[in-house]
Amino acid sequence: MSSPNVRPPLSNMQMELLKLYSAGVPDEYLVEIKEMIARFLLAKARDEAGKVWQEKNYSDETVGKWLKGE
Repeated sequence: MSSPNVRPPLSNMQMELLKLYSAGVPDEYLVEIKEMIARFLLAKARDEAGKVWQEKNYSDETVGKWLKGE
């Protein structure tokens, strides 16, 4: 006997998107919204990468060594 597929409750992001969809947003807005979300997430990833870069004292020289396989 297989167990039923149990899913966790929706995330806060999923809930907000459901609210948006229920408002009847035009398709062209969805493209813009997806781009905004992508830009937002990219900015967050860059911020985190910058923090790691600073914490580990990486430099252009470090990247040069990585590229050379050192």
